[in-house]
Amino acid sequence: MVNTNKKKIIMKKLELFLDRYNDNYLLNLRMSDELKKKINQFYKLIVDVKKKNKKIIIVGNGGSAAIASHFSVDMTKTGNVRCVNFNESDLLTCFSNDYGYENWVKEALKFYSDKKDLIILISASGNSLNIINAAKFAKKNKNKIITLTGFYGKNKLSKLGNLNFIVNSKSYNLIENIHQYWLLMIVDILSKYKI
Repeated sequence: MVNTNKKKIIMKKLELFLDRYNDNYLLNLRMSDELKKKINQFYKLIVDVKKKNKKIIIVGNGGSAAIASHFSVDMTKTGNVRCVNFNESDLLTCFSNDYGYENWVKEALKFYSDKKDLIILISASGNSLNIINAAKFAKKNKNKIITLTGFYGKNKLSKLGNLNFIVNSKSYNLIENIHQYWLLMIVDILSKYKI
């Protein structure tokens, strides 16, 4: 009898978790007027990059690095806009070893970015020092910067971009899923409305 009650309590908690998780996900997916405006600005920035024959550089850590890779390939192939990311282990370990992990992205941008390139920086927490330092460098370099963060925008990175996308959650997986949704939506927009 005790086991049956315990199982029911666990199932109730699981059901509550799933409902809250799903509600938060759907709330963040909601296409508000503000989000539509930001997506439109994002699109215009990419059109500008394409017209000026420049490129997009996208960077993240961990799961965000995987999202950056996915976006980079799709943007290049489907969106028809040159896009690169820094996920090569030899580059990452070399630059981390020589400049410190907190500076490796900034140093990679020094070598690979050009004026007028668009820099996209992803950090769920928005407090990853290597990504913040990259944003500060890109700002000095006069690159346009798009940031994707979470934690309700209560972070450093969300203050450094020309365009800042914020997920109102503290759940890393939810934040990263929303980031990927937004980024791949941009690819689909470019695929539908060729530039």
